[in-house]
Amino acid sequence: MKNTRISINSAFFLYRLTLLYSTTIFLAREAFRRACLSGSAQRDWSQTLNLLWLSVPLGVFWSFFLGWVWLQLLEVPNSNVVPHYGTGVVVFGLSAVVELLGEPFWVLAQAHMFVKLKVIAESLSVILKSFLTAFLVLWLPHWGLYIFSLAQLFYTAVLVLCYVIYFTKLLGSSQSAKQQTLPVSRMMDLLPSVTRGRAFVNWKEAKLTWSFFKQSFLKQILTEGERYVMTFLNVLNFGDQGVYDIVNNLGSLVARLIFQPIEESFYIFFAKVLEREKEATLQKQEDIAVAAAVLESLLKLALLAGLTITVFGFAYSQLALDIYGGTMLSSGSGPVLLRSYCLYVLLLAINGVTECFMFAAMSKEEVDRCSCVVSRAGRPGWPTLLWGPSVWE
Repeated sequence: MKNTRISINSAFFLYRLTLLYSTTIFLAREAFRRACLSGSAQRDWSQTLNLLWLSVPLGVFWSFFLGWVWLQLLEVPNSNVVPHYGTGVVVFGLSAVVELLGEPFWVLAQAHMFVKLKVIAESLSVILKSFLTAFLVLWLPHWGLYIFSLAQLFYTAVLVLCYVIYFTKLLGSSQSAKQQTLPVSRMMDLLPSVTRGRAFVNWKEAKLTWSFFKQSFLKQILTEGERYVMTFLNVLNFGDQGVYDIVNNLGSLVARLIFQPIEESFYIFFAKVLEREKEATLQKQEDIAVAAAVLESLLKLALLAGLTITVFGFAYSQLALDIYGGTMLSSGSGPVLLRSYCLYVLLLAINGVTECFMFAAMSKEEVDRCSCVVSRAGRPGWPTLLWGPSVWE
């Protein structure tokens, strides 16, 4: 029983470390991604890349600040029960900064539709991270949080290296057809550069980034609200929070593996098809029709997948938890939590699709006014996403 309690406590503090990582990453890069993936491909990419590199010092700031909060303001566990917690905070913060080093490469690849690169890089990183975690758990279990910290740092390093190696090989090949479509011709062009007589960044993109950045705080609170409540207010003991974390991770597999990639990919699609500063009636009607058809198909797919998960999740939650963690999970509040999460996944599926369309279509002023609630954008000719008359009809 003691070993079980220790493992549950470790799960909670690992949960806290992943919250540190996800918060740092989200606040440092989300606004830059949304702003720099919008707009024409004919932009000055040197200014866009300069803007993207600003996410790195921002990530360093958030990593130091949040690391201080995690170590000084939150309860630190007994080292005999959960060893190496302080080291885990440092390494998870470092891994967030390392991942931000690949942000210019990621945005450039996404803007030029290098879909295979993203799939291979993320899949390879996750697979190697899983193998490393399993190896260390089996052979060096006494390392505690060292295991997951090193695995996280290894994951981000492999992810960034995949992008760097790909672009190094691509830009070094004079015969590559893809190289001709890129706005850079050598690796040095991807680094920050200052040109006399020209602004360091595109101020239109910078202002749009600031608009998304202001909104990212509210979105992060809404997205991770329950985790912040449990982390800062201690409304549950460590054991109960560990059970919640296990159920949460199990229930969010579909959202992370299916719905999140769909949202990221189709945000890029809508941002390319639609022009952010123009009314729908002034844009190419062919593009409007394509965007409408894709949005309708995505909503149907998301609704079908969400309903399927909800129906089967309600019926088999207890069995799934019993197989996954035994009676420790299936006999308590775990099944109720997992059933609730299945219904939540249905809402996530619909929200993700409508949100990626909305943020790709809104102007800077609308982004400033918008909260994370899907509502009428306020521009004549644009649709209300969940209710009201629609231009797509």
